[in-house]
Amino acid sequence: MPDQSLPKARTPEATTAQSDAAPAHEGFSRRRLLGTAGATGLVLGTAGAAVGYAAAPSEAAAPLTSLGTDRAMFHGKHQPGITDGLQARGHLVAFDLAAGAGRKEAAALLRRWSETARRLMAGEPGGHDDTDVARDAGPSSLTLTFGFGHSFFARTGLEKQRPTALDPLPEFSSDHLDKNRSNGDLWVQIGANDALVAFHALRAIQKDAGRAARVRWQMNGFNRSPGATTHPMTARNLMGQIDGTRNPKPGESDFDQRIFVPEKAEPAWMANGSYAVVRRIRMLLDDWEKLSVKAQEDVIGRRKSDGAALSGGTETTAMDLEKTDAKGNLVVPINAHARITRPDQNGGAAMLRRPFSFHDGIDADGVPDAGLLFVCWQADPLRGFVPVQRKLDRGDALSQFIRHESSGLFAVPGGAAEGEYVGQKLLEG
Repeated sequence: MPDQSLPKARTPEATTAQSDAAPAHEGFSRRRLLGTAGATGLVLGTAGAAVGYAAAPSEAAAPLTSLGTDRAMFHGKHQPGITDGLQARGHLVAFDLAAGAGRKEAAALLRRWSETARRLMAGEPGGHDDTDVARDAGPSSLTLTFGFGHSFFARTGLEKQRPTALDPLPEFSSDHLDKNRSNGDLWVQIGANDALVAFHALRAIQKDAGRAARVRWQMNGFNRSPGATTHPMTARNLMGQIDGTRNPKPGESDFDQRIFVPEKAEPAWMANGSYAVVRRIRMLLDDWEKLSVKAQEDVIGRRKSDGAALSGGTETTAMDLEKTDAKGNLVVPINAHARITRPDQNGGAAMLRRPFSFHDGIDADGVPDAGLLFVCWQADPLRGFVPVQRKLDRGDALSQFIRHESSGLFAVPGGAAEGEYVGQKLLEG
């Protein structure tokens, strides 16, 4: 779980609340538009743009609360769900193409999925057979993001278009991977600030798959709800640690270079896209919670109370890796997670983390099946995720309290222009 911070707008949850990128729309106060925690830089502030579809056409539409009106845009340079703020509820689902389905069927499926995503993200019904699960809600910051796995290209006869960056990830010593819950031909990320809105999208995507594809695996996650804290804060994970400090920020000069594929890169269909590494990381909470707070802080390298580095300051104060205590010992232990994951300790390797927590019940022996649905974004996983994970493999103090149980790597193309569907340049190029 690399230690990187969240941007101040259009980025995961710490800064979801601090969105200064979108001015308040006329007729709405900023607090009404964005709520106490805000949403993303991609919001529409008018009630008419995101009122849901509960009222009959002849009735005057009543404004929704700010949480319901928040809307991300489907069409754009990049797909939604990458730089948008962390949502309260998420679903990750992978599909395999059905036997006999190929490029033609895949193109038709992505066309259906893109149209459904466009409608749902606008707060409209999904189609003629809409389930009405979200009838009373607005968009609630819903995002849907689509990607292609390594196996997709052989299934569709597009091997020559498969990026080298999509080569399988190397094995890591901390891996205990379930192959049935890893990889897949297609991947969909769904996020929203309302659980019913997120489920509605999941059900619509599953129904749209029809006979073209079947679900390979699905995982459900959550984050803190917007407005749950008195002021904007970086999210905490299920270990109680502030998780997301030092994420790359869109305002940084090299942000796009680190996170998105250049416009003139090869293959051309991946221009403005990104690569998502998806890992189900189980937290061994019973073992973790036996540690004292001081021991937990030494494992992470940051104070549990406020996320500040053990070397002092606030959450955003640069970590002093050389600082020692009165006995000459390093204040930030040599194997602390935050030390190991710093970009300047990994040749500048960086990734944009956008995770969800999960809890899938209690095992027969009473152990919680809980942890982190780790999702990170980078222009090239061989320069982002891989070098950091290799270093973690060699001595991260946190490794004895977590277990990587599934893994996937997906090529996520750039956003669809008006009138296009996601992946059209690949499937029709």
